[in-house]
Amino acid sequence: MQREMDKTSVSKSEVADALRESERAISDSNRKLAELSNLLREADVKLGKLQEQERKSSINLSGQQALLGKLLHQQYLGGKQEYLKLLLSNQNPNQVTRDLHYYQYIARYRATSLSTLRGDLAALNVASKATHEQHAELASLRNEQAEQKRILEKEQQSRQRMLGKISKQLRLQHREISRLQRDESRLAQLVENLTKMLAQPKSNSLSKNDNLPDNRFDGKPFSQLKGKLALPVRGEITNRFNTPRPDSAVLWKGLFLRTSGGQTVKVIASGQVVYADWLRGFGNLLIVDHGKGYMSLYGNNETLYKQVGDILKGGDVIATVGNSGGNEDFGLYFELRHESKPLDPIKWMATKSLFQ
Repeated sequence: MQREMDKTSVSKSEVADALRESERAISDSNRKLAELSNLLREADVKLGKLQEQERKSSINLSGQQALLGKLLHQQYLGGKQEYLKLLLSNQNPNQVTRDLHYYQYIARYRATSLSTLRGDLAALNVASKATHEQHAELASLRNEQAEQKRILEKEQQSRQRMLGKISKQLRLQHREISRLQRDESRLAQLVENLTKMLAQPKSNSLSKNDNLPDNRFDGKPFSQLKGKLALPVRGEITNRFNTPRPDSAVLWKGLFLRTSGGQTVKVIASGQVVYADWLRGFGNLLIVDHGKGYMSLYGNNETLYKQVGDILKGGDVIATVGNSGGNEDFGLYFELRHESKPLDPIKWMATKSLFQ
C-alpha cells in the first residue's frame, strides 16, 4: 500500500508540474491576446490617417488638374504664333523684352505646375500603397488573433483533463492534509519573506487610493479602511475564516469566493504588486503590498494581468477568475495579512453582515 501511495504521489507531482506549465501558458496567451487587441486598435487609427492623407491628395490632384486645363486652354486660344508675332512686331524693344519675360514666366509656371502634379501623383501612389499594406497587416493581425484563440481553447481543454486527473488522485489519497499544510507553509513562508523585504527602508513611498471601486478613501492609510472595503469579486462565500477545511484539520486562512470563470478580479485598495506567479496549491497567485505591513492575496486565478513592481489604484483589474492550482470549483481565494499574520477579511469588508 505504501508503495502504491508513493507511486501515486510521484504521479501527482508530475501532473501538478504539467498543470503549472499549462496554466502559465494560458495566462501568457490571454495577455498576448490583450496586447494583440491593442495593436489592432492602433492599426485602425493608422489606417484612418492614411485614408485621410489619400483623400487630401485626391483633392489636391483635382485642383492641379483643373489649373493645368486652364493653362492649356489659354495656350490653345493664344496659339504658338503669338510668340513669333511678338518678335517680328514693330513695338518698343523694352515692351518686347517685358512681353518675352512674361511668356517665359508663363512657361516656367506651367512647368512648375506639371512638376507639382507629378509630385502629387507620386504622393498619392505612396499613400495608396501604404493603405493597401496596412490592410494586409490588419488581415494578418486578425488571423494571428484567431490562431491565439484556437491555441487558448486547446490549452484550456488540456488543463481541464489534467485537473480531473489530479483531483481524482487527490481524493484517493490520505495525504491530502499534509499537502494542504505544505501549501499553507509555502504561502506563509512567501508572505514572511516579502514582509521582511518590504520592511527595509525605501527611497520613495506610494500614494494611497484605498478603496474599491472609487476614490473615497484616497490618501488614507490601509489600517483606517477596516469595515469599509469591498470583496474583489462578486460570488458565493463558501467558508468562514479560521475554520477547518472539508475533511481536514487545516484551517482556512482566508475566503474562497465561488463564482464563474473569467470574471475580473479587482484589487481592494491601492498598492504595489510584490508577487505574480504560480504557487503550488494556490495556482496563479498575485500579492499586493498596501504599506505598513498590510498585504492582500489573490489565488486560483486564470490570468494575471499585472506583474511585480506594477503600481495599482483601488479597483484596478488585476486578474480573471479561474480554478488554477488544482481546484475543482471556479473562484477566487482571497486573504488579508498584516506582518505576515492572517486577518479575517470579513471584518475589513462593508459586506461583513453576510455571516450575521
